[in-house]
Amino acid sequence: IASYPELGNTGINLEVGTTWGVYKSIYNVNENTFDFLQNVLKEVTDLFPGSYLHTGGDEVPKKEWKESPDAQRRMKELGLKNEEELQSWFTKRMSHYLKGLGKKTIVWDEGLEGGIPKDITIMAWRNKKNAIKAAKIGHDVVMALTSHTYFDYYQSKDLKNEPPAIGGYLPLKRVYSFDPVPMELSRNQRKHIKGGQGQLWTEFIPTWKQLEYMAFPRALALSEVLWSPKVGKNFKKFKNRLKKQFMTLSSLGVNYRKLKK
Repeated sequence: IASYPELGNTGINLEVGTTWGVYKSIYNVNENTFDFLQNVLKEVTDLFPGSYLHTGGDEVPKKEWKESPDAQRRMKELGLKNEEELQSWFTKRMSHYLKGLGKKTIVWDEGLEGGIPKDITIMAWRNKKNAIKAAKIGHDVVMALTSHTYFDYYQSKDLKNEPPAIGGYLPLKRVYSFDPVPMELSRNQRKHIKGGQGQLWTEFIPTWKQLEYMAFPRALALSEVLWSPKVGKNFKKFKNRLKKQFMTLSSLGVNYRKLKK
């Protein structure tokens, strides 16, 4: 929107963002915006052969839509009750376009708030409750919970001896305790849990070496959780196996975090 003010809601020229955080400026819902986004996504889909495309949709402030005559007019035309349903309509339009390009759409779990088609995959990040809700109503789900899979969180409560992080606390043992398939789901509903994903946002990570430190060995724990049978899962045995993995990482020059008492 800083580069193309006509895509925004206010017409005000914005500075390019240079800090992390939630920005209040969002796309307007005019037809020229959809034309622009479709052209961009067409270029993206030509570049990447994967069958999925993630269109985001998390942490969207609705203030500009609430104050925009165009957005309010569009809501009235479509018979939408609130701005959450307007975001849902926006998501549906983009998903329909992507389907025509042979792509499946993924959105963050905020997409559930206004209701979206069941062929859109939900990436659940805020809590397990949203993952359960999505699976129960027929959405495929990727588990990406802050509680177990956010590797930008601290690995120790001894913050003086850890590099700066965004906050939170996610030790290796908690990652290993992750169960990606909620027991609250029936056998038929569990088929909608397609896997999990580790997140490593880099606002506080200025170097590749620090990124490696945050990723390993937690990525190894998550890999075992997602790719191995639950039977035989044992954290003590996993830690013993890490000794050999650490030898491999050292030989590759990976800056992993050593186990600490």
